[in-house]
Amino acid sequence: MTTYSPAPDLLKNRVILVTGAGGGIGRAAALAFARHGATVILLGRKVAKLEKVYDEIVQTGGAQPAIFPVDLSAATDADFEAIAEAIGYQLGRLDGILHCATEFENLAPLDQECLADWVHMFKVNAAAPAAINRSCAAMLAAAEASVILIGETHGHAPTAYWGGFAVSKAALEAYFKVQADEWSEAPMRINLFTPGPVHSPQRMKTHPGEEKTHLPTCEDMALRLLYLIGPDSREVRGQFVSP
Repeated sequence: MTTYSPAPDLLKNRVILVTGAGGGIGRAAALAFARHGATVILLGRKVAKLEKVYDEIVQTGGAQPAIFPVDLSAATDADFEAIAEAIGYQLGRLDGILHCATEFENLAPLDQECLADWVHMFKVNAAAPAAINRSCAAMLAAAEASVILIGETHGHAPTAYWGGFAVSKAALEAYFKVQADEWSEAPMRINLFTPGPVHSPQRMKTHPGEEKTHLPTCEDMALRLLYLIGPDSREVRGQFVSP
């Protein structure tokens, strides 16, 4: 995929929603999508971070983004329906969703985690992507859209100390399989991308003493995501994808 060379206008006239757009892979992907012509909807919890990405896109000549500040851990079905209605009213279409929002605090043994921690992570990491897709399904179908979930290696192969985070990401994989099956004949498509070790803000939390210069960057991952979100991958659906 390092040889992929997307057309400069690959995403021209397309609207792409990116959750977790304030940092990490979400930020890198949002910038890449905008560079290739997309109008990007920046969704995240911290307005200041979203505004910084907004400014970067505008300063580099990208289409004016939209900012949706949302706390996914507190959002309800009514909130997700309101987001979908706002996208339809303000932008008129939705050609893709990249679900990068992730809730992770720190590595810990199970006996140091509580129910509230698990519910919080489950809502952001598994339930919110499903709720957003459900609320936006009509627009996704109309645009023959591409939806990308971001998986995690410990969701696929859980190990000690990854606790509720690993369980929530495993739940995301289960949701992906169900949704991909239900959308197997639908106009829209969904894939799950697991980046593996990446020099990212989350990696700084889990491996603070690690030498990270050998790791791929969030910008490296953005090229793969650009392929998956765009029309060049229209035949790729229901797949577990890695770099």
